[in-house]
Amino acid sequence: MKILSVTAGAAGMYCGSCSRDNALAVELLARGHEVTLVPVYTPTRTDEPNVSRHRVLFGGISVYLQQHAALFRKTPRFLDRLWDAPSVIQAFAGRAVSNDPRLLGSLTISMLRGEQGVLRKEFDKLLDWIREEPLPDVINLPNSLLIALAAPLRRALKKPVCCTLQGEELFLNGLVPPYRDLAIDLIRQQVKDVDQFIAVSEYAAAFMSRFLNIPGARIAVVPLGINITGYEPRERRDGGFSVGYFARISPDKGLHLLADAYVRFRRRTGNAGARLEAAGFLMKGCEPYLRDVNRTLDKAGLASEFTFHGTVDRAGKLAFLGGLDVLSVPATYDEPKGMFLLEAMARGVPVVQPRRGAFIEIVEKTGGGLLVDPENPAALAEGLHAIWRERRMAETLSQRAFQGMRDHYTVAHSADRLLAVYGDVLNRGTSPSASVA
Repeated sequence: MKILSVTAGAAGMYCGSCSRDNALAVELLARGHEVTLVPVYTPTRTDEPNVSRHRVLFGGISVYLQQHAALFRKTPRFLDRLWDAPSVIQAFAGRAVSNDPRLLGSLTISMLRGEQGVLRKEFDKLLDWIREEPLPDVINLPNSLLIALAAPLRRALKKPVCCTLQGEELFLNGLVPPYRDLAIDLIRQQVKDVDQFIAVSEYAAAFMSRFLNIPGARIAVVPLGINITGYEPRERRDGGFSVGYFARISPDKGLHLLADAYVRFRRRTGNAGARLEAAGFLMKGCEPYLRDVNRTLDKAGLASEFTFHGTVDRAGKLAFLGGLDVLSVPATYDEPKGMFLLEAMARGVPVVQPRRGAFIEIVEKTGGGLLVDPENPAALAEGLHAIWRERRMAETLSQRAFQGMRDHYTVAHSADRLLAVYGDVLNRGTSPSASVA
């Protein structure tokens, strides 16, 4: 099968969606399929071998310049190539190129207006590029924020277009008025241009069906999966108890709730050795937030037990997870993915998570953790304490996490399901019925 897969860069940050797209491409290539993985906005950053094209479509600098200055909507393409170069985009990623929804309302609307908007030149460049590429059997878009690509690609290639749903509602809900409602309306208008939507969890499928007015029958579920190479069972350790957090550092991921819970947990453990370990990308502007987390622990006399490891590469991630006794990322929203849970459980680390979003199906399907009331530090502390206190239960959860993840959430499982979905789509073809929402 020949697959054209678009993936969205995240301005130099490790990103769960980028990692998913890349891991699936690697797996499908290994099976003999022809996969073209092409990034938009910025190059992607993964902690595994990156198989995406060197070229970046809709380069983040180009779309920014065209959005804010009419002059750049008419510049010749040889000039565009200067700031479309991946090395130039990467140099500005995180500075000139932002992924903060509060700052990107007008640009989001321009992208969703597609060929009718101020970024028409970028859509023309896309179609010129696609004509020089081998004809794919199926096209996949990485999220509904890029749904405006569906109609021109479908029209030019006469091949079915799929669109993955993997958490873009978080970005949409972060847009300020009036951009949020307008963006959602524009996406809903273009649902008809997509042959098949693909959600990364049962939760995401149900939520996005309501959120974007997509008929449930038009959404297939392809659960997340990770490459488990190197994810060996963690070594059992005597002595201290390590509580871990592995996600970006921002308020919505809930490190402050975990810090509060850790303080409560430590009040019950006396002089027993324990540590709170955190790793992840520190979001721009979140430095004061991290200082507040430190302040919470310092007031409780526990600052010396906290270590922030920053962003870690794959080797660092495996080592970090291998040193944990439990992991918790108590997000304050209904998380549709939960990649960090799979990565922890792949090393046999049990989890304690709020009972919300995709966390429920991951924990219940694997049996590798405990679910507690959302945004409740006392309940979270009780879960941590239960795993610390009941070592036999902790060992059982660890074994279930390790095996359950392998039974349900490897990239091989994801690829099997994705190929089945693509097969169904190809059997249907791009019929007129696919254009009816």
